[in-house]
Amino acid sequence: MERRGGRQQDSGDSISALREWRPVTYRKCTDALWLLLFFLFWAGLMFITGYAVMAGAAERLVLGYDSFGNICGRKNTPVKEAPLSGQDMTNKKYVFFLNSCSLEMQSLKISSVSLCVSSCPQEQLNSLEDLQSFARNNGSYLCIYNLNISSYTLNPKAAELCPTLPVPPSKSFPLFNRCVPQNPECYSKYASVLISMVNEMDVFHRILSGILAGRDTVIGLSVLALAFSFILVLAFRFIRTLLVHTLIALVVFGLLFVSGILWWLYYDYRNDPSTELETEKENVKFLLGYAIFSTIVTVVLLSLILVLRKRLQFTVQLFRIVGKIIGRIPFLLFQPLWTFLVLIVFWVFWVAVLLSLGTAGTAQTTSGGQVEYRALSGICYMAWYHFVGLIWTSEFILACQQMTIAGAVVTCYFNRNKNSPPPHPVLSSISVLFCYHLGTAAKGSFLITILRIPRIVLLYLYNILNQKENACAKCLFKCCFCCFWCQESCLRYFNQHAYTTTAINGTNFCTSAKDAVFILAKNSAKLASISCFGDFLLFLGKVFVICFTVFGGLMAFNYHRELQAWVVPLLLVGFFAYLMSHSFLSVFEVAADATFLCFAIDMETNDGSAEKPYFVDQELLTFVSQSNKLTEGRNHRSPRPFQDNEDGTELQPMT
Repeated sequence: MERRGGRQQDSGDSISALREWRPVTYRKCTDALWLLLFFLFWAGLMFITGYAVMAGAAERLVLGYDSFGNICGRKNTPVKEAPLSGQDMTNKKYVFFLNSCSLEMQSLKISSVSLCVSSCPQEQLNSLEDLQSFARNNGSYLCIYNLNISSYTLNPKAAELCPTLPVPPSKSFPLFNRCVPQNPECYSKYASVLISMVNEMDVFHRILSGILAGRDTVIGLSVLALAFSFILVLAFRFIRTLLVHTLIALVVFGLLFVSGILWWLYYDYRNDPSTELETEKENVKFLLGYAIFSTIVTVVLLSLILVLRKRLQFTVQLFRIVGKIIGRIPFLLFQPLWTFLVLIVFWVFWVAVLLSLGTAGTAQTTSGGQVEYRALSGICYMAWYHFVGLIWTSEFILACQQMTIAGAVVTCYFNRNKNSPPPHPVLSSISVLFCYHLGTAAKGSFLITILRIPRIVLLYLYNILNQKENACAKCLFKCCFCCFWCQESCLRYFNQHAYTTTAINGTNFCTSAKDAVFILAKNSAKLASISCFGDFLLFLGKVFVICFTVFGGLMAFNYHRELQAWVVPLLLVGFFAYLMSHSFLSVFEVAADATFLCFAIDMETNDGSAEKPYFVDQELLTFVSQSNKLTEGRNHRSPRPFQDNEDGTELQPMT
């Protein structure tokens, strides 16, 4: 490895970025220990995945299963010592209870024998002959599987092996695929038992059931958020003043409309006399929280829009410059698409493993050849480990995207001939990332994870204290929660600049973070006024995507209220919409921040003379000078918006 033209400088006088780096084989793998730690963590995730696949069966949550271990609506494998297990139930999608009018709950289990049937009886069946006729006409057998249809009226034990007569008319229920009796007396008994069963389920299983029940809607809304994000990226690429006003108008309309819908739904649910299920009560609580949060965000954003309305033209000029920089880098706008696809694959994998963990249990045969599933110990700890994997891996993928964009921008910025950009800067940046800087991305994303976990623990404790009416403790937890959120936001900001510094110097995360903090602290007043307006407009873009995606979710989920914890899947959709919009719009955010950090370093290391000319083009230099009013009183000398460094030398990009 060769390093030329540079000399070690005191950290108090300058930063490592002020040395002259030549495009030679200098780079080395940074933070390799953290990359090894990340791989070891994923080895643990793979162990949990294998365990969940072997021990879990997510279909039981939403499809339902009979008393003999068969999952309705799919083929099954036999269970030892259970002769009626292992049957093909592909065409039998509904769970039918033999004594639906006299159900009882015993240890979170319904005492009645349940079967998988192809259709629920639409009319009352009064005799065994009616059961036989219904089976022949509809292909739906309501007696125990080993009782032949011709023996319904001949077998002396048919009364024990068939449902209690008369069988009330019933229809299938959407969430748990149960045959629900329509007779008022039977329905009252059935509903009370089912309500008790659902209410005694833990929140984890109720949420999983809601997600599985609304999986098609969640997927459709995620695709909608993807479309909104992509359209918004193209709009920002060719931004105009009219487009900015249109975006702001849509954001204002979306905020007001979504807030109004949330308050209306809360009022509607609160005054609904049929609200008995715990899931429905949770819907009301979540709706109130969403409505309050949405109202606060609406008021704050409307106030900021009112205050910053006079700087819109400045913001448009900023995005034109950033768009020009992005236009010099082929396929940079499509880079978030690959990030999104990787995130989607990981999220699908994560949810599948989570569902398998939630249903992990061993099948045990009881008297009469029936099957019960017993929960396994240690599942809770595995779920927490799996949840940490979600945060760390998602942040790691986003960090890789930020480093890729920053590397491409750095390569193009430190290029003397602006009309002839370097070939394939994105591919070059990706190759440098995978060869040298994955450890840096792992360390930065781990720090975000460390700050995120206490917030989740505090939220969990807050929900526990919420039932004890301890106002002082609630206030304390809210303050701590807000504090951790502020720390996480600051860390994200410095992480992004640390990745850019790593792309410039090839140093590890800690050294790059120290250098980035030094240059940002030295020029904070100058850089903050430039980037804050662009970040605010990008934030409005994210709000636009989230608002209209959540609005679509409200309309879709509100049509399926029965037994669905749909507010939690709606929160999941909003979270996915934010990640998608952040992933796409971060191209402009990272490109702008990387450009201005490179600009600050350029001003520190060069003076605009023939010996040390600037890398910056005249348009960006004029824009920064005007925005910070640095041209006043400097008409007779070369513009130098940032303080020069006495030992500064020419900075060139890494290849």
